Amino acid sequence: MCQYILDTDSVSLILRNHPRIIVQAEQHRFAITIITVQEQFNGWVPKINQVRDTDDMVRLTELYTYFLENVQFYQNQTILNFTPEAAEVLKQLLRENRALRKAKIQKDMRIAAIALSIGATVVTRNRRDFGQVPGLNIEDWTLS
Repeated sequence: MCQYILDTDSVSLILRNHPRIIVQAEQHRFAITIITVQEQFNGWVPKINQVRDTDDMVRLTELYTYFLENVQFYQNQTILNFTPEAAEVLKQLLRENRALRKAKIQKDMRIAAIALSIGATVVTRNRRDFGQVPGLNIEDWTLS
């Protein structure tokens, strides 16, 4: 099983060739959650769908290229599902920690629940939200 799970921001940094993240990713075994895949795709699809002007075909070409790079990246990764075990962990977290119920952090909490359910560390720069999760190990590879 994987020791590290990259959050959505960390995946974005890899896709933008952040040097510290790239070095760490090459040295560690990691996975990505289906939550991150959803967040990434939810970001790209509306941008692509917003291009309506035939004069903006350059922009459309760029967007599809970036989207394809995302798809190709995911094809070579281990993607972890939101399992029944993760769902139970999430229910318990939300039941016991009122602060974790905020709508804007629910996808982060799903990633945290997956990590907790398998004993993995979340790689993130987002200490503010992930740091609120009891028992969750987090690392910031941009500081390494």
